[in-house]
Amino acid sequence: MQTIYTDGIANITLIDGIIRLDLVNITQVEQEKANIRPVAALALSVPALLRTHEQLSQAINKMVEDGILKKNDPANAVTDGATQPG
Repeated sequence: MQTIYTDGIANITLIDGIIRLDLVNITQVEQEKANIRPVAALALSVPALLRTHEQLSQAINKMVEDGILKKNDPANAVTDGATQPG
C-alpha cells in the first residue's frame, strides 16, 4: 500500500456520480500566500464519501474525547493557518 502525505485539498468536483478530490502539498508561504503543488487525486463514489465523512467524524470526536483536539467556536475557526475575522 502506498502512503501519500497531503497538506489539504485544492478542488472537489462531482462528475458523473464520482467525487474527485485534488490533494496538494504546501511548498512554501510567501507574503501570506501559500504555494501549492498537486500530489495526487482521490476519486470516491457518493456512498464512499459519506462513509468517509462518518469515519472521519468518529475519529475527530474520539480525539476530542481523548483531549488530543479541542473544538473551537466556528466564528474563530482556523483555516490555512490564519485566524479568520469574527
